[in-house]
Amino acid sequence: MHALEFWAFMMFLQCGQFKFSLERPLIMGILNITPDSFSQDGLYAKPDAAFDYAMQLMEDGADLLDIGGESTRPGATPVSADEEIARVMPILELLVSRNIPVSIDTQKPVVMHAAIQAGAAMINDVNALQAEGALGIIADSSVAVCLMHKQGKPQTMQMAPQYQDVVSEVAMSLRSCINRALEANIELDRIAIDPGFGFGKSIEHNLDMLAHLSDFKALGVPLLVGLSRKSMLGQITGRSVDERLSASVAAAILSVMRGANIVRVHDVKATKDALAVVRAVEGAL
Repeated sequence: MHALEFWAFMMFLQCGQFKFSLERPLIMGILNITPDSFSQDGLYAKPDAAFDYAMQLMEDGADLLDIGGESTRPGATPVSADEEIARVMPILELLVSRNIPVSIDTQKPVVMHAAIQAGAAMINDVNALQAEGALGIIADSSVAVCLMHKQGKPQTMQMAPQYQDVVSEVAMSLRSCINRALEANIELDRIAIDPGFGFGKSIEHNLDMLAHLSDFKALGVPLLVGLSRKSMLGQITGRSVDERLSASVAAAILSVMRGANIVRVHDVKATKDALAVVRAVEGAL
């Protein structure tokens, strides 16, 4: 059994009508429909461009798309549920009509419910279903959910985050989130986790988590990692957001080799090609 196959052995993720085998890592393409994200801002005011971009991500090799209508970057300003729904619903409905698996990146139960009713296959929640009513909405559906760890709120989370042992503390928090979901009758095969790189973590915390990413596999659910274009890559390389392609691909490969089942990326084609090369070499061993 080769390195890239070990972590995904005999695993799958049920996302509504879609059942994803994890015998190979999945690529989740990022589609931000916000005016204040750190990338793709131009899609906010151009629905046709957003749809074309989504279709390009799928053509490039994305397995599913993650649509966000509210930025959760450090310092981001919250938006109302109505505004978030207005941003994501048109593109969600278009993609669902073409049988494309869509995840909605939201922490608001009202948005979750609307997205699920419109055919979303997954909810990607930076708040790990801690908002009132969120657990029940997911439990009453067949969608998958990604439970992410964060320390603090987006507006303040990067102001001197503190941990004694970031890996063990994040893993313990995620285990508690998984248990809450299971107690709410959300099936294990619908749950994924994300350690939350950059969400209330310093660069040292992020590097420690990446180095010990395999520790999170002990939690027994698929592991999603989102490092694409993040500030830690800029700190390491000195590159601006639009110059972090190489660093983002390297981070995705390192994540998969340390156990990630899903990588959430902006640059789908480059990531897919890099993973193909690694798998070809692993297959020849």
